[in-house]
Amino acid sequence: MSFDFSKSSVREILLEKLDFPDHEVDGDYHMNAGMRDSVIANAKKHAAVLIGLIERDDCVNVILTKRTEALNNHSGQVAFPGGRIDDDDASPEAAALREAWEEIGLDINEVEIMGRLPDYYTGSGYRVAPIIGFVREGADFEINPDEVDYMFEVPLVFLMNEANHTTTSRMWKERERFFYEMPYGDHYIWGVTAGMIRVLYDRVFK
Repeated sequence: MSFDFSKSSVREILLEKLDFPDHEVDGDYHMNAGMRDSVIANAKKHAAVLIGLIERDDCVNVILTKRTEALNNHSGQVAFPGGRIDDDDASPEAAALREAWEEIGLDINEVEIMGRLPDYYTGSGYRVAPIIGFVREGADFEINPDEVDYMFEVPLVFLMNEANHTTTSRMWKERERFFYEMPYGDHYIWGVTAGMIRVLYDRVFK
């Protein structure tokens, strides 16, 4: 698909494409034959992430974080702001916004929710709701050093270019696991985060 990655163009395609039946799902199993049933069955923890889009110089960037090494899960990895859905969260959207506030100090009033991708099942036992929203260009941020090393942005046009999606593998629990990676400068985007970016490409921007 060819179009400019201005906010108006991105908004238009999100409004058109972000409409998926509840039974639609995605996950790490797409690149690992024979793992679908086990990945879905083991996804006992429910989480939500915010795929935050922000306009910069007439283009749209994606907000990402580098998690601290001290965290128990996915430590040191590049990730979207997000985390487990609490019992008192009204919805996955509310959970994603709460986590974005806790991790990067993003006020919920600075985010316009556009919709969500199908739930993404991970090999690490999570069922993740990827929530997509536009962040106001002048929004303030305050990093929580207990959870986030730093925040950075990547142009959406880079992430939605299939040429920047490569595949690799690692041994995990005595089995070779395949996954996407999308290096950007000094940032290594891979695993679950890269997987959700690939879903955004396949289902919305391809």
